[in-house]
Amino acid sequence: MKLVLLSGGSGKRLWPLSNDARSKQFLKVLQNDQGNMESMVQRVWRQMGRAGLARHASIATGRGQVDMIQSQIGPEVSVIVEPQRRDTFPAIALAAVYLYSIQGVSLNEVVAILPVDPYVEDSFFDKIKELEGAVAATGADLALMGVKPTYPSEKYGYVVPEADSGDTSEVMMVSRFAEKPSREKAEALIAEKALWNCGVFAFKLNYMINLLMELGLPIHYEEMLRQYHRLPKISFDYAVVEKAEQIVVLPYAGEWKDLGTWNTLTEEIQAPLIGNGTICGDSKNVHMINELDIPIAVLGVSNIIVSASPDGILVADKNASPKVKDLIGHLEQRPMYEERRWGSYRVLDFKKFPEGQEVLTKRICISAGKNLSYQTHAKRSEVWTVIAGSGQFVLEDRIGSLQAGDVVKIPVGAKHSIRAFTDLEIIEVQTGSELVEDDIERLTMSWEEIVSLCR
Repeated sequence: MKLVLLSGGSGKRLWPLSNDARSKQFLKVLQNDQGNMESMVQRVWRQMGRAGLARHASIATGRGQVDMIQSQIGPEVSVIVEPQRRDTFPAIALAAVYLYSIQGVSLNEVVAILPVDPYVEDSFFDKIKELEGAVAATGADLALMGVKPTYPSEKYGYVVPEADSGDTSEVMMVSRFAEKPSREKAEALIAEKALWNCGVFAFKLNYMINLLMELGLPIHYEEMLRQYHRLPKISFDYAVVEKAEQIVVLPYAGEWKDLGTWNTLTEEIQAPLIGNGTICGDSKNVHMINELDIPIAVLGVSNIIVSASPDGILVADKNASPKVKDLIGHLEQRPMYEERRWGSYRVLDFKKFPEGQEVLTKRICISAGKNLSYQTHAKRSEVWTVIAGSGQFVLEDRIGSLQAGDVVKIPVGAKHSIRAFTDLEIIEVQTGSELVEDDIERLTMSWEEIVSLCR
């Protein structure tokens, strides 16, 4: 069985820690068995490794999350990159074509699709293994995994089995679906043995490939990339699940949570304070996460979340925190912090002058042994000032050394790169007509290849 993890998200529900480049699954706010902080995607990948599933898994995501995934999981992870953000049907279609035409996976192979960020026990992934047998034994188009509800939730969708399905611990035929019902309807659904829809399902690869052929869509990867803009912006549920003739569901009775809002996430954050701050003793049920260098103090208020990052500051009652996305949905700004495969950067200042000139200042941290790509920019010049560490830089095919206090000037269009011997910190000042992350042409990624180009 092959697995595809879907990694997306606009970064609005857990603002300001999350943004377009750092969705909720990448926030390092959970504690692992050794007491170290980890993200949801790191936790899931670790659990999949223990279950023996990671080596069979790929992650489907957009370009903006590739560096973050490789930084947190490792460069060896299989990543299927969407050319543009659309919805879950196009993402799964692209993944299926990738497995078929690039990896050469058999059409009879079962493919399981799951979110990249469920908060679950290890037994969840043992149950996922049973989906392969459920597809084979029943001949169903799709096999879903459903969570046995612990309360009548209004936040989740429900999978309703057929009335004569029998033992609710075994595979059951699906009668219908119900989307986010009222509490009263949820209670009635649970009485019908309905399960929470946790977004996990499986199918034989030929089911998806045949469907794409019927829709007149390509089944070869390079052609699918070229025609990706043709695929409808529609969820897999609407495009496929609702039209499938035979669907079965496999019940799961363990713990499962969607940590998609501040109030649910803080239920699993063990430390009430992360970062620079103080919470007074009479403030109860308070969580503070501060990524800024300035201290924050909470005095005399309870049941709140305080979150501060370079993207903004949020102070919210925990019960009201699910409304964050609606409140800040209109805000349009560039991400002020990003993790990359080589390290991270933080925007310190941005200024746009009336005549159109822009100036952007970043603090860039490059991890020891890592390097930036050999690259050029068409619309900006850069000045690097090294504030800590040592390394090498390449400018127009010439190599030079770097240490604290050095300054490197990079003209518009000049080829350049940098490599860290020790953890390296630089202040980068960009000046140009349009300062955007897309203004970059990568010539090569490997430091060995960069050096081979130098005189």
